[in-house]
Amino acid sequence: MSKVIHNILNINNFSKILLLWNDTQNKRKMPWKGENDPYRIWISEIILQQTRVEQGLDYYNRFIKKYPTIKDLALANENEVFKLWEGLGYYSRCRNLIATAKCIHEDKNDIFPNHYEEIIKLKGIGPYTAAAIASFAFNAPCAVVDGNVHRVLSRVFYITDPIDSSEGKKTFEKLANTLLNIQKPGDHNQAIMDFGATVCKPTNPVCDTCIFNKFCKAYLTNNIEKLPVKKKRILKTHRYFNFFILEHRKKIAIKQRTKNDIWRHLFEFPMIETSRKYSSQEITDTLVQNDWIPRNIRLQKIEKEFNQILTHQTIHAVFFKAIVPLQSNASNDYIWITRKDLKTFAFPKIINSFLQEYINPISTKSPL
Repeated sequence: MSKVIHNILNINNFSKILLLWNDTQNKRKMPWKGENDPYRIWISEIILQQTRVEQGLDYYNRFIKKYPTIKDLALANENEVFKLWEGLGYYSRCRNLIATAKCIHEDKNDIFPNHYEEIIKLKGIGPYTAAAIASFAFNAPCAVVDGNVHRVLSRVFYITDPIDSSEGKKTFEKLANTLLNIQKPGDHNQAIMDFGATVCKPTNPVCDTCIFNKFCKAYLTNNIEKLPVKKKRILKTHRYFNFFILEHRKKIAIKQRTKNDIWRHLFEFPMIETSRKYSSQEITDTLVQNDWIPRNIRLQKIEKEFNQILTHQTIHAVFFKAIVPLQSNASNDYIWITRKDLKTFAFPKIINSFLQEYINPISTKSPL
């Protein structure tokens, strides 16, 4: 474990300086700041996982407007919840949101747990989110440790333990809780996250006027860009999705993704995944061999390829159109809907991009 360097910036004046900055210089405005309703705090924190504040703001407002209470969310139509979430990505967050709302409604009489130990047991809630809810809603002395906190502490105290290692997690959690102002844990937590987001930024941090620049070891040794340290490299894979717009009597086939994979519970067109980019003839041969469509059906390929970059993988998608004589030629788990009804179902971003360009009623490119 690397040595945490302490200088004249001691435990007490770290929080004192931070809270003074929060009171006099922090201009970051968000609708959930100062909120003490655990439900609203929870919604904001789940939305902001893997999502920028600027993007998540509208989603938060729409969620609170449509589902103002845990009970409203627990009793909601799941497809409508996913449709509201559409575009945020990382759909496991939405699945966990629904599951936890149902749990609190059914098992806890719509009352959000008020202790960290109980909050962290809820599905989709980890140490950071549990600490945020506990400190903001219930003033519990629990330090949050997110990417902003990692960055601030690693730079100010020159911590070189990788943030994605077990030792590093212990180091940062221990230091964050040691520095926490236990009289004002919520204010302290919000302040350090805001400070990391607006001053101690990943790139181009505002070091010249930083409140800690007289103490920051990384700044004083010109090592700002080296911290925080990560040891794991994300290995990206490439996946090739071939979507088929099967039309019968002006109705289109869609199906819900149910396997434990990306986009579970969202809808898609019938699809075959291949190990590489297939030619149109290879796709046709594959479909015929697997009795997907009758042999005399002609596939029309939409020439444009659509791509979506995810955390660990890149999706490459192509689309084909085919007129089929009978709905029964396709799988029984397909739903046949009109073009107008497409907008009522939640689709992955890559399909929405296709729909906006080719299926939109005003589009001149529509293949249907």
